[in-house]
Amino acid sequence: MSITESSESVFTTEEEESFSARYSLWIKEALDELPHNFTITDPFIPGHPIVFASPGFLKMSGYSREEVIGRNGRAFQGPKTNRRSVMEIREAIREERPVQVSILNYRKSGSPFWMLFHMIPVFGKSDGKVIHFVAVQVPISGQEHHRKMRNGSGLSGDMSDYSEMMFGSCRREVCFGHLVHQDRALPVEFDEQELENWEHCEASESEKLRAAEAISNVLSVLTRYSEFSGRLVCGKRYCLRGADCLSSSLVISLGRIKQSFVLTNPCLPDMPIVYASDAFLTLTGYKRQEVLGQNCRFLSGVDTDSSVLYEMKECILEGQPCTVQILNYSNRKDKSTFWNLLHISPVRNASGKTAYFVGVQVEASCRNTESKELRPETRQLSVVGAVRVAVRSSFMVTC
Repeated sequence: MSITESSESVFTTEEEESFSARYSLWIKEALDELPHNFTITDPFIPGHPIVFASPGFLKMSGYSREEVIGRNGRAFQGPKTNRRSVMEIREAIREERPVQVSILNYRKSGSPFWMLFHMIPVFGKSDGKVIHFVAVQVPISGQEHHRKMRNGSGLSGDMSDYSEMMFGSCRREVCFGHLVHQDRALPVEFDEQELENWEHCEASESEKLRAAEAISNVLSVLTRYSEFSGRLVCGKRYCLRGADCLSSSLVISLGRIKQSFVLTNPCLPDMPIVYASDAFLTLTGYKRQEVLGQNCRFLSGVDTDSSVLYEMKECILEGQPCTVQILNYSNRKDKSTFWNLLHISPVRNASGKTAYFVGVQVEASCRNTESKELRPETRQLSVVGAVRVAVRSSFMVTC
C-alpha cells in the first residue's frame, strides 16, 4: 500500500510518548533546527514506525510530516530498490549495530533517487537497551557512475549542463523508460539492462563524512535533551553490573508470549531475573522494576517448603528441567499467598550452552478448572518452546 493512500494523521499517543517523553517537550524544535535529512524510529512500537522526521527529509522525499510519522521506512522503497541493501538494514536492526549502505528510494512523486543510508542505534544509559534508531539520508552525486551511464546510453554532445541540472546520475530519477528531474520528464529512453546498472551506486568519501557528521549532531541533541527528563541516552551500550542486556528484538519476541514466565541468567551473580512477562506481573502484583535484577527466591516466605527450594536448586545446577508446586507470596495489598505450579527449564543458545533458565508459572487453583483450554503442563511446555525459539533466533549479549 502506498504511503499516500491514507491522508489522515497517524501520529499516535504511543509515538508521542516514545519520543517527547523520553527527552523533553522541546526536543522536536531542537531537531528541526538541524540541516540534515534524517528520521528516528522506535523498535518497541509494533511495525517499528518513524517517530520523527526532519524538515530536510520531508523536503527531500516530498512527503508531509503527517504522512511519514507512524510509517515504517520500507514505505519509501520501490520496484528498483535493491533487496540486498534492505536485508543489510534489517540485519543491522536485529543485531542492534550501525550500518551504512547505498540504497535506491522513492519520492512521493514516484521518482527514484540514490542516497547513502547511515543508521545507528540509540541506547538507554541506565539499562543498555535500544531506545531508538537514527537514520541519516545523504543524496549521492555519483559522478563516476554518471560517466558510465553517459557513455553507454547513446547520448551525444556535452553533458556538463545535464550533469549540473541532474545533480549527478545517481540522483537522477529513472522512471520506466524516462529520466525524470523532480517534476520535469526528459524524453531519454533506457532499456532494462541499463536500469539494472542502477543497482550499483557508491557514495563518495565526502558523502560518507557528511553522513557521519549528521549522525554525531543528531545524537548530541538527543543526549543533551535526555538530561532534562533524567532518562539518559547514548550512542554506546552500557550495562549495569548484575544486569543483562537483552536485545530489543528478543524483548519484542518475548513480549508476544502471553503466559506468566520469567527469564533468569545463570551467568550473572545470584542468577537474576532479566525478563518478566506482563502476565507474571499481574499474577504476583509486582512492578517490573521491582522484579528485574532479583533472584526468584524473593517470592518465597516463611511457609515456603525448603525441600522444594532445594529440589529446584539441584535441577538448576545439573542443567535439568523440573516441575514443582510451591507456595509463593504476592505483592498484593493483602500480601496473599498462592500455590504456584512452576516449571523450570534451561534455554540453550545455538552452541548448546545454557544461556538462560525460563520459569513458567501457573496458579495451582487453575489446574483443576474445567475448561476446553490446554492442560497447564502443556501450556508451560509451549511457553518453553516459544522462549527457546526467540532466544536462538535473536542476537543477544551472553556471558
